[in-house]
Amino acid sequence: MKLLFNSQTRKGIKGYILMLSWGCLLISTCTLASDKQTLIQKADGAREQSREIEQDQLQKARDAAGETQAREKELYNKMHANDWEAKQMKKAKQQFNERESREDKYLREARQAASKERKIPKPI
Repeated sequence: MKLLFNSQTRKGIKGYILMLSWGCLLISTCTLASDKQTLIQKADGAREQSREIEQDQLQKARDAAGETQAREKELYNKMHANDWEAKQMKKAKQQFNERESREDKYLREARQAASKERKIPKPI
C-alpha cells in the first residue's frame, strides 16, 4: 500500500481534501447567506402584514367613528326638534300673556274713564 500512495499522490489527495473542505465551507456560507435573505424576506413580509393589519384597524376605527357620529347627529336632530317645539310653546304662551295684559290694560283704562266725572265746559 505504501507504493500506491507515494508522496505526490498524498499531496494530491491532501490538496483534493483541502479543496473539498473549502468548497463545503463556501457552500455552507452561501447557504447561510441565502438563509439570511430568507429571514430578511420574512421580516419584510411580517412588516407588510403588520402594516396591512394596522390599516385595517384604522379603517374599522374610522367606520365606527362615522357610525357614532351619525347616531349622535340623529339624536341631536331629535333633541333639536323637541327644542323647537318647546320654543314654539314658550312663544305661544308669551303671546297669550301679552294679549291678556293688553286686555287688562284696556279694561283698566275703560274703568278709569267710566269713573271720571265728565265735565262739560261752560260756554264763555
